[in-house]
Formats: sequence, C-alpha cells, structure tokens
Amino acid sequence: MFILFFIFLFTYANSQSQLYNQEHEILLNIKSHFQNPSFLSHWTKSNTSSHCSWPEIVCENDSITSLSMINTNISQTFPPFLCDLKNLTHIDFQYNYFPYEFPTSLYNCSKLQYLDLSQNLFVGNIPNDIDRLGRLQFLSLGANSFSGDVPRSIGKMKSLKNLQLYQCMFNGTIADEIGDLFNLETLLLFSNGMLPRTKLPSSFTKLKKLKIFHMYDSNLFGEIPETIGEMVALEDLNLSGNFLSGKIPNGLFTLKNLSILYLYKNNLSGVIPDVIEAFELTDLDLSMNNLTGKIPDGFGNLEKLTSLGLFVNQLSGEVPVSIGRLSALTDFIVFQNNLSGNLPQDFGRFSKLETFQIGSNSFKGNLPQSLCYHGRFVGLTAYDNSLSGELPKSLGSCSSLQYLRVENNELSGNIPNGLWRSMNLTTISISENKFTGELPERLSPSISRLSISYNRFSGRIPNGVSSWKNVVVFDASNNFLNGSIPSELTSLPQLTTLLIDHNKLTDRIPSNIISWKSLISLDLSNNQLSGEIPDAICRLPSLNMLDLSENKISGQIPPQLRRLTNLNLSCNYFTGRIPSHFENPVYNRSFLNNSGLCADTLVLNLTLCNSGTARRSDSSTPKAMIIILVLVASLTVFLLIFSIISFYRKRKRGLKRTWKLTSFQRLSFTKSNIVLSMSEDNIIGSGGFGSVYRVALDDGLGYVAVKKIRGNSRKLDQKLVDSFLAEVEILSKIRHNNIVKLMCCISSDDSLLLVYEYHEHQSLDRWLHKKSKTSAASSTVHHNIIDWPKRLHIAIGAAQGLCYMHNDCSPPIVHRDVKTSNILLDSQFNAKVADFGLARILIKPEELATMSAVAGTFGYIAPEYAQTIRVNEKIDVYSFGVVLLELTTGKEANHGDEHSSLAEWAWRHIQIGTDIEELLDEDAVEPSNLIEMINIFKLGVMCTSTLPASRPSMKEVLKILIGCRDPQANAEKIVDIYDDAPLLKNLKWEKQVEYSE
Repeated sequence: MFILFFIFLFTYANSQSQLYNQEHEILLNIKSHFQNPSFLSHWTKSNTSSHCSWPEIVCENDSITSLSMINTNISQTFPPFLCDLKNLTHIDFQYNYFPYEFPTSLYNCSKLQYLDLSQNLFVGNIPNDIDRLGRLQFLSLGANSFSGDVPRSIGKMKSLKNLQLYQCMFNGTIADEIGDLFNLETLLLFSNGMLPRTKLPSSFTKLKKLKIFHMYDSNLFGEIPETIGEMVALEDLNLSGNFLSGKIPNGLFTLKNLSILYLYKNNLSGVIPDVIEAFELTDLDLSMNNLTGKIPDGFGNLEKLTSLGLFVNQLSGEVPVSIGRLSALTDFIVFQNNLSGNLPQDFGRFSKLETFQIGSNSFKGNLPQSLCYHGRFVGLTAYDNSLSGELPKSLGSCSSLQYLRVENNELSGNIPNGLWRSMNLTTISISENKFTGELPERLSPSISRLSISYNRFSGRIPNGVSSWKNVVVFDASNNFLNGSIPSELTSLPQLTTLLIDHNKLTDRIPSNIISWKSLISLDLSNNQLSGEIPDAICRLPSLNMLDLSENKISGQIPPQLRRLTNLNLSCNYFTGRIPSHFENPVYNRSFLNNSGLCADTLVLNLTLCNSGTARRSDSSTPKAMIIILVLVASLTVFLLIFSIISFYRKRKRGLKRTWKLTSFQRLSFTKSNIVLSMSEDNIIGSGGFGSVYRVALDDGLGYVAVKKIRGNSRKLDQKLVDSFLAEVEILSKIRHNNIVKLMCCISSDDSLLLVYEYHEHQSLDRWLHKKSKTSAASSTVHHNIIDWPKRLHIAIGAAQGLCYMHNDCSPPIVHRDVKTSNILLDSQFNAKVADFGLARILIKPEELATMSAVAGTFGYIAPEYAQTIRVNEKIDVYSFGVVLLELTTGKEANHGDEHSSLAEWAWRHIQIGTDIEELLDEDAVEPSNLIEMINIFKLGVMCTSTLPASRPSMKEVLKILIGCRDPQANAEKIVDIYDDAPLLKNLKWEKQVEYSE
C-alpha cells in the first residue's frame, strides 16, 4: 500500500509538473502572438517565479483558470490556441482592438464560464452556434461592431446569468428565445439604434430572476407588455429613448424590488398609475412623453426617492404636498407641463435638495423658502409661471447655487443680499418681473449671463461694473436706470450682447470701447443720450446689430459705419448726408425722424441733398457748362441705348422668363442685378446641381455668390428642387457667424438661384489640398499653404457653426455633408459652414430621423449612415473628424484605395502603433505646434469611431479644440470628457511637459 501511494504521488507530481510546463509554454506563445508587448515583459521562461503569480493569471490547484488583459492595446487577431489552456473558466479581454469575427476557437474552452470581449473591434454576426459555450454564466460582447441578428441559439445557454449585447450594430431581429434564459439576472441591450423598429419581445417578461434590464435607445415601439408586472425580481429598468406608446402598465409600480425606472423620451400617454407600491424606488424618470392627469399622491410615500423627472408632459393639477416632505429627494424636475396651484413650501427642508425645475407651468404664490436649507442647492428654474412674492432669502447665502432662472413671473422686492456675489453662480435670469433696487458694485466672477430686463431696477450703472470681467450677456432693458454710461462698462472683454435700452440714461456714449471685440448686439435706444456716434463703434469687428434710436444723438453718421444686419438710428438729431452704402431699401426704416439728414436718392424717403441748389443754379449756368451738359447728355443717351440693346439681347438668349425674389436679409441689389450678371466668365465653381457665380453688386462695394440650379427641357429635377427647398428652409431660419449667410432666393419655372455672401478665399479644400482654379471671376491661384494657427482657427470656427446647429437650433439641424469643400473662408480665414442641400431638421431634439436614401461624399460618410440610412448629429461628428484628419495630415478624405478612406487609414496606424508625428502634414508642423497637431489628430480619430456612442458631441469637440491652444492647462480636462470612450486610455492626450498618468 505504501509503495502504491508513493507511486501515485510521484505520478501526480510528475503530471502537475508537465501541466505547468505545458501551460507556461502556451503563455509564451500567446505573448509571441501578440508580438511581445511591453506590458507582458514579465512573462519570461525564468523559473524564479511561477506564472500563477503574474497579475494577468489566476490559478487553482496550480493550473490556469483565469486570463485577463484589459485595456492593453492588443490589436492582433485572437490566439486560436488560447483554449489549449484546458482549465480556463474566466477570460476578460475588454477594451482592446481585436479585429475580425467572433473567435469560434473559444468553443474549445470546454470549462469556460465567464467571457468578456466588450469594447473591441469585432465585426460580422454572432455565430448561430454560440450555444456551444453552454457553461457560460457571463457573456459580454458589447461595444463591438457585430451586425445581423441576435441569434436564437443564445436562448439555449441556460446557465447565463449576465448577458451584455449593448452598443452594437445589429440590424436584424432580437430572438424571442432570450426569454428562455430562466437564470438570467442582467440583460443589457441598450444603444442598438440600428435595429429596425421592433416590439419589446413579450417572452422577456418570463425572466422571473431578471434584476437589471436596459434596452434604451434601441428602436423599440408598441406598448409595454402588461405582463412586465410579473417580473418580480426587477430592480433596474431602463426603456428610455425609444418609441414606446400606450399607457404605463399598472403592474409596473407594484414591483416591490424596483429601485430605478427610466421611461423618458418615449410616446407614452394616459395617466400615471395611482397604485404605488414600488417603495424601493430611488430614481424615477417619466419625462418627455405625453402623460396626462395628476401627479399621483402615492409618489409622496416613496421614502427612498432621490430624483423625480416628469418634465415635458401634459400633467395638470397641483403638486402633492407629501412630495415636498420626502427625506431623500435631491432633484425635482417637472418643467413644461400644465401644473398649477401653490407649491408645497416644504421643498428643501427635509431633504438635501439640489435642483428644483418647475418652469413653463401655471404655478402661483411664493417659491418655497427652504430650497437651500441644507446648502446643497445647485439650480432653480421657475420661468414662465405666475409666481409672486420675493425670492427666498436663503438664496442669498447659498454658495452652491450655479443658475437662477425665474423670468416671466410676478416676483417683486429686492434681490437677496449676497446673491450677486455667489461664487459658483453663472446665470442670473430674472427678466419680466417686478424686482426693485440697484445694481451691485461687485458681481461674482463666475457670472456670465445677467438678464434683468423688464423690472424696476433704478439708480446708476455702477463704476464697479469693470469687475464683471466674465459677463457675456448683459440685458437690463426696460428698467429705470439713470445717469451716464460709465466708461468702466467698456472694459468687459467677453461681452457679446449689451441691451440697456428703455431706461433714463444720459450724456454721451463712451468713446473708449476697444475692449468690445466680441460685441455682436448693442441696443441703447429709448434713453436720453446725446453727443455724436463714437468713431470706435465703427471699428467693432463683430458688431451685427446697433440700435441708437429714440435718443438725442447728433452730428453726422460716420461714413466708416459699415452695413449691419440690423441698424436703427431713427428719432435723433443727426445731420448731413447719408453715407452712400446705406442708400438701399434695406435701410428705409433706419434713419426716420432725423430732420437734418438728407440722401442722394429717394430710396430712404429722406430729403434730397441737392434739391435746393439745383434750382438756384438754373439761371446762371454759363454757356460752357451748357455745352458740357449737352455732351454728357448725348453720351448718356448713347450708353442707355447700348444698354437697352444688350438687355434685350440677353433676354432673347433665355431671360424672358418671370423671376420671383424672396429675401431673407436687407438687400443692396435687385433680382435683375443678379439675373443679368451671370455669365460663363463669372463662374467660380460647379457641381451636380449646376454652377456657382461671382456677381458684382450695383453699388460697386462688393460681390455675392450665386448658386444656380437649372434643369433640362424646361423642367427641374425633383431631387434638385428638394435640395434647393432644404437649403432655403434651413438657412432662412438660422443666423451664426460661422454659417454662410443666405441673402435671398430667386426662382423661375426652370431655374433656381440661391444668393449668398461672397467669400474671397473660397473653400478650404482649395487651400488644404493645393487645388487651384483660375478664371475671370477667380483670379487667385492658391499656391500658399495655410499654416497651423490658421488651420486650428478654421477648425474652431467650423465646429462653432456645427455646434450651433446641433445644440442651439430648435429642432436641431444635421448637415449630412460636412467636408472641406463645404467650409468657406472669408478674407480673415474665418470658417463658414456652407451647402445645406442635404441638411435635415430632426423631428425632435436628439431624435433619429430616417432618410429615404444615403447622401453625402465618400470618405466623409459615417458607417452607420451608409448601412442603415439613419440620421442623428453623430454623422456630422464623423464627417468633421475626417476634416480634422485632413487639417492635420494634409491628405484628402479618400486617401487610400477604392475600399478605404482617410479615417480607416488613421485608425489602422493607431492600431499598429505608428508614431503620430510621422503622419502629420510636413508643410504645417513646427516644433511649437507639434503637440497641438497630435492632439487634434487624436480628436479626429475619436470623432471617426465606428460606434456613434463612442464619438464625442460637437459641443465636446469644440471644448477640446479651444482647449488645445493650451494643452498643459487643459490636458486633464480633455481626458475627463471621454472617461466613457473606448479609446480614452489608448489615445492619451499630449502635454507640453511630462505629467503622471
């Protein structure tokens, strides 16, 4: 027996030694397969330490059971021999760059229970025989590029407890058989926006053990099954951002374990169920639906509720008093409903309230006085109600407050002491109330927007206004402010909007306004200002609106005052001749009631400047003058006859048709000026739509660009008409310094003309890719290469235009054809986003819109758009990312072969670890800008991520572009924006000096 036992021990030890050696050799082969990466430098043949001590390895009984390589930059193929590690139960390779299809070699891992391949670059379908991994309890394939169906075979994996298939590119069906996974506790199917419209499989409600179910942003429609109330284990349910309709099932609020319920941004209707038994609820968001009726009284019994979101619905009635007494409540958000009555006064007293948003309702009475009782309060929005009384005094000592919006109410009294100087406050918007008092000498340096118009503020604008350095908007219209405008007001460098009209201000307009370089709108009307217009106003580079009407300003109108979009100098004491460039019907209401003004024409309905002197000189004109006049008259008649002949010749050549002009700006030209000036010599560009012309204006002060869309056989192509109408619809509604200005459209039966402001530097691609075009209209040949500072300036400008379209337009606008040829440059290389023929207005904010066909340009088209014809703002982010790659590399968007593009080329180099410096445009890179160019290249790569959810928004892109001017100060902030992005830790941001990662 002893001998047999000894033989057994010897045999076991020998087999264990063989197993160890075998597994050690496999690990070294894995390292070699991954091309010996530095993070595996400790994987050696040395016998000094067991591989079971390596951090990537977990062993049981001296055999490897777990292998983890998370976020390690692996870009090679999956090792086909990995499952030679026969005892593997756990594999975690998330956040890498594994390419190609699902590795079916994993089927050889017969003991595998845990598999995480999320956040990689896998493509193709999930295999139909994936159930061969029958022992799996955890499977995560999320954030890859898997497409096709979620296969039925997954329903056979009976051991699964956690299934994660989020953020993929599925465009088929989701198998009902998932409902057969009776042991499933977590199911994540969110952000699968490429799925066709699909109903929530009713079989899912059979998952009695399911605790976490996320299927938001996944194109669900139809009603939520009533049987969802049978999912008794549910703790976290998120079905937001879909197209669900019908009523909220009664059983949903009876789930005893439910703590998080998100149904926001759907089409749900009807009343909220009044049977509330889900007492574990902490987060409840039913916002952005069509819900009606009252807020259930039962919500006041949810003692653990921290956040209640009901905004943008049609709820009515009063807020239950009991909700204000909830001890855990931090966020109460019910704006844009039909709620009424008095607000419960206990809000903030019993809980650490942070946000209280009740705007656009019909509330009356006082605001709750204890909003900042616990010192955590961040923001109050109560605009568009009928609230009265004073602001809560506690707000004056609320250091956590960041924004205050109570405009359009009946609030009164003085602003609480300390509120003006609240150190975290950025926005004070209290317009259209009955507030009194005087403006403060000191203002918190964090405040950027101060809107106090239509109140009863009095006194002077304080000299301490010079300390308001970060104010961008100052609107104090329609108050009782008096005294002179202090010169200190002119020292605010960030100011874009200054509205102090309809007050009692006196004396002159300050002349030293050189700091107002960002000022766009200036309204000083309806005051008692005197003196002359300061010459400095004429030199404000960004000024677009100037209103000085209803004052006592005198003197001549400075000839240097340029043409503005909005100009009103009426009802003053101006004298002299109107500058010739204002003799335009556009300004026919800009100079009214100035008795001393005259004009050279009758266009402005003013006295003619030479009407009196002409009559006095009739009788005393010398004979020589008569002869000269006769000669001039003869010459004039000859030129007139010649012009008439030319005019009729042109008409015979095809200008006999009737033209209709629709104006969107004040114009300094007529439709005949445009129609008669389009000749082949004036062509500066062409495309599938037709040609673009440069047309000189009649006043000789500039040019316009005219896009001509013309059909064949006297009939316009319907696609061109649709493109024309899309561009007119969008550009006629939006105004931004970085979006091309549409001045008017002119149409006939077979031709459509769009008239824009002209930009002499034309499009970015002609500079960036060394393209040239010469003609009579375009004599410039672009040989000069724009340097990096100009490129970054152009990128910021274009990003500002797109950011405005995505975030500030309501509803948002998606361009769909962002490219370098659609970015125009003015004389200062300011970027203007142009060509909106393919643009679309989204149906609802952030909602996907379905197009009938793919449109765009190869190299710029986002992959999801090409595959699913679905549109949201992220396709513009992708295209803009390509523009950033062009700006940094100098290469064109179609760089590569017939199947690849610049974006794919850049991603490929990132995957293989190429030094980015080698990829940059040698014509632009300098030691001083190398870090900036590397950062912008990385930003371009992020923007062209395959998954839309992994791309930043344009607002985030703009923030990074601006921050890149100072990488040392902004590197960490830039990284923070992308904490959730798959590439974050692989595309680290460069910094001017070394810093700890």
